[in-house]
Amino acid sequence: MIWALLAAVTALRLLVAGVTPLAPDEAYYWVWSRVLQPGYLDHPPMVALFIRAGTLLAGENAFGIRLMGPLTIALASVLLARAADALFPDRRLGIWAALLFNAMPLVGVGGVLMTPDLPLLVLWVAAVWALAMLHASQDGRWWLAFGLFAGLALVSKYTAGLLGIGVVAWLIACRGAWHWWRDWRLWAGGAIAAATFAPVVIWNATHGWASFVKQGGRAGADAGGFTLRYLGELVAGQAGLANPLVFILCITGTAMALMAWARRGDAAAALLAALVVPGAALFTWQATGSRVQGNWPAILYPAACILAAAFITPRLARLRRPAVVLGAVLALAAYVQAALAPVPLPRRLDPTLARLGGWDDFAALVEQERARSGASFVAAEEYGLAAQLALLLPPGTPVVALNPRWDLFDLPRPQSLGPAVTGLLVQSERRDSVPDWPGAEPLARAEGSLLRERRGQEAERYRAFRVTIRPDLPAAAVMPRP
Repeated sequence: MIWALLAAVTALRLLVAGVTPLAPDEAYYWVWSRVLQPGYLDHPPMVALFIRAGTLLAGENAFGIRLMGPLTIALASVLLARAADALFPDRRLGIWAALLFNAMPLVGVGGVLMTPDLPLLVLWVAAVWALAMLHASQDGRWWLAFGLFAGLALVSKYTAGLLGIGVVAWLIACRGAWHWWRDWRLWAGGAIAAATFAPVVIWNATHGWASFVKQGGRAGADAGGFTLRYLGELVAGQAGLANPLVFILCITGTAMALMAWARRGDAAAALLAALVVPGAALFTWQATGSRVQGNWPAILYPAACILAAAFITPRLARLRRPAVVLGAVLALAAYVQAALAPVPLPRRLDPTLARLGGWDDFAALVEQERARSGASFVAAEEYGLAAQLALLLPPGTPVVALNPRWDLFDLPRPQSLGPAVTGLLVQSERRDSVPDWPGAEPLARAEGSLLRERRGQEAERYRAFRVTIRPDLPAAAVMPRP
């Protein structure tokens, strides 16, 4: 019954993936999938590999770009259930762990959107499953599987390093795990993880450590010192993204697991807690001085969902069913609003409008303006906007992206379009009004700004400029087309 439900939920997510417009970041990662390389400025390359697999199967469209998301989240749900059952075989809690996992908007909604967090979450769950099988069987060969999954998680996003921190904490703090330090397979697993991640390190070494510097700059506290502002944002954001009831169950389960380890040396409880507590402490510390993005702590929840199923009190266990129902309601509401927009909410109240709304019609409007102005190509400075236009504009219209990040891609330069060729540059009115393109000339339109809207609700306004290919252009590239 439960697996039939999982299949139905997966089918629904696939449907939503196909009918909901792509976000700019998803279009940007699609560009990655057309220029496969061991690293990028923003993240390692796993999301590009996921997208490439999906588009090879289903085409370069929203469904193909997102295809691997719902499928791999379903696999992760099965692995999480098996991990819970392996760690607590006498209690058969796997189904509840999987249900709580899927009841989180982080998974219900995030499992449809193709971002680096999705492959990270899936591979993190696979690593948790390998650790659970290791502990349950005491077969050291599982260290090799763990090393592979941990390495692949690092190839998804650098925050996967918390996985290694958690495992080392468990190996140090739990007496029942000390014997693994003498097993060569532990070290072999570490070597596999390092070898899997090595191409990302080599790419960074040959590109000025660009990605490490960018992401390393996002860690730590701001110069302003201690503040509670961001800490409150973190707690409130996690309560919403994880589902308020699931959030309560996860916190309670983790606290009670720590007590179980302290009182009776429960190695299974210690293992799972070690995959939650160090990361939670790190994000909490960072929130005392700078903003923690809501998606960053998502990796802590797979282990926390097992703890929420295993260590809560009978009274709190009554919250599990309402938590699953609430998660289903929240996910359905997000799906319907993103795909159909039945409620005409303004941008400030509707993130689906801001990120997903009106792109097809906007691309048609841009193409109309390009033809009317006699431009030979379309250009954009925002990488997400350029990627969206590259996906959606009619065949034969070149798209040029202007941004320093494109120097790190093996893509044609604008000069390949020919000297002194004119184009149409589109720029959001939310940005500085002076384009980075030298010599850009504002285009006067009787209709005013180029408007992206959905069912009469304004999502964003854009300016238009006439630009010309010239030898002194800043870093820019000609985007791939479907």
